[in-house]
Amino acid sequence: MFRKVLIANRGEIAVRIIRALRELNIRSVAVFSDVDRTALHVRMADEAEHIGPAPSSESYLRIDRILEAAKKHRADAIHPGYGFLSENADFAAACEAAGIVFIGPTPDAIRRLGSKTAARTLAKDAGVPTVPGSEEPAKDIEAARKLARKLVYPVLLKASAGGGGKGMRRVDRESELEAAIREASSEAERSFRNSEVYIEKLIDKPRHIEIQIAGDQHGNLVHLGERECSLQRRHQKIVEECPSPLIAKNPAMRTAMGEAALRIARAAGYSSLGTVEFLADIQGDFYFLEVNTRLQVEHPVTELVTGYDLVRLQLQIAAGEKLPFKQEDIHWRGSALECRICAEDAENNFFPSPGEIVQLREPSGPGVRLDSGVYPGWTVPLDYDPLLAKLVVWDEDRDSAIRRMQRALSEYSITGVETNLAFFREILGDPAFRKGSLHTGFVADYFARRNSKADPSPDLELAMALAAAAYSRNGKPETRNHELETSRWLADGRGSLLRS
Repeated sequence: MFRKVLIANRGEIAVRIIRALRELNIRSVAVFSDVDRTALHVRMADEAEHIGPAPSSESYLRIDRILEAAKKHRADAIHPGYGFLSENADFAAACEAAGIVFIGPTPDAIRRLGSKTAARTLAKDAGVPTVPGSEEPAKDIEAARKLARKLVYPVLLKASAGGGGKGMRRVDRESELEAAIREASSEAERSFRNSEVYIEKLIDKPRHIEIQIAGDQHGNLVHLGERECSLQRRHQKIVEECPSPLIAKNPAMRTAMGEAALRIARAAGYSSLGTVEFLADIQGDFYFLEVNTRLQVEHPVTELVTGYDLVRLQLQIAAGEKLPFKQEDIHWRGSALECRICAEDAENNFFPSPGEIVQLREPSGPGVRLDSGVYPGWTVPLDYDPLLAKLVVWDEDRDSAIRRMQRALSEYSITGVETNLAFFREILGDPAFRKGSLHTGFVADYFARRNSKADPSPDLELAMALAAAAYSRNGKPETRNHELETSRWLADGRGSLLRS
């Protein structure tokens, strides 16, 4: 096992990795930008190294600075976490060239699977159904137009080298395509240092279901079941659960999707943790989407239902150990839910809300886990993803897990920044969510349903206007003796409401 590991990441995932290292008696090295100097992961690590200013392009995406820090602190390995350089094959190769273990798959596996277009080709060759789309990056606009017409609008643009909704754009008509490719490519370049995007057919109201895989360096591969991630905003997951409500009704899907995921992993010679993502349509058919060659944000959901520590497992695999279990040893018990707690305003299109956390009250109790990267007095920067923490619960079944999550959310309080806590409290009580009728457009549909209930109908507005007019004439109430006059501000207010 390793003696010292550098964590090339920040926030709650860096804290999660530090805890796993500490349990294995491995020293940890944190890296930090200017705005993260007093971050929780820096406080918790055994050692820390400054790597640059706030922009990730000058800090967390700087391969040279991260390797310099690893050499300076004599780390034997680097854990990339998720995002940033976690799916960058050049970074994995640079670690290898420097004699430092990259805690993840090989550079070759990342190139074969980390590129979404290359992964689609590999999946097809492995006999796994894929979403119709391009096999090459959308570099030629005329070729892109031709393909989009063939697929029939709407289509989806996606970054070839990353995930998390970065570099993703929905395109509903041809007139939008060129600008959308330009914008998606620019965002992909900023996020992943790779501007390539590709086109695929947009499936109507799909469910997003992924399979967790694990492979060692001795050729052993298993899957640890699914996670449903259909609740998303701006193509980014916000609620995840296991088992998927769809698979709970169709248990054979877990076996079929798991076997499909393993076929892809075997074809790529995969080792380490990874996630194979699928879209499922309303008929229950599923299509390969992409492979995330890293630890997922939502890994705690799988940990709670299987009982396996995935970060520890990832470290053991990177150290050359064999998987400690076989496929038949894996069992799924109960139901787990995760809510991604973010500094954002759900009522304002989930707009980020940076600032100082003034007060923080965190939930606890039976079946509740909180993976957090913040503390009272910490200033949430605008420079990175607004994720503050992951609230995860487990219980015997889905209904009980939902009630437990509602209880935990009722105990959770953060002041100083806007958060999505109230949104989660609300949506977990939605009948469609409770029923498990999920799809990737669920959140947008939920707001549309809610807003339609809040807006009075035209007939109701007319009735209210007539009632108000009958009640008031020139700002005065219709009393029999006209002894009482309404105040001017109230009359003006009523008039303003009638005019609006």
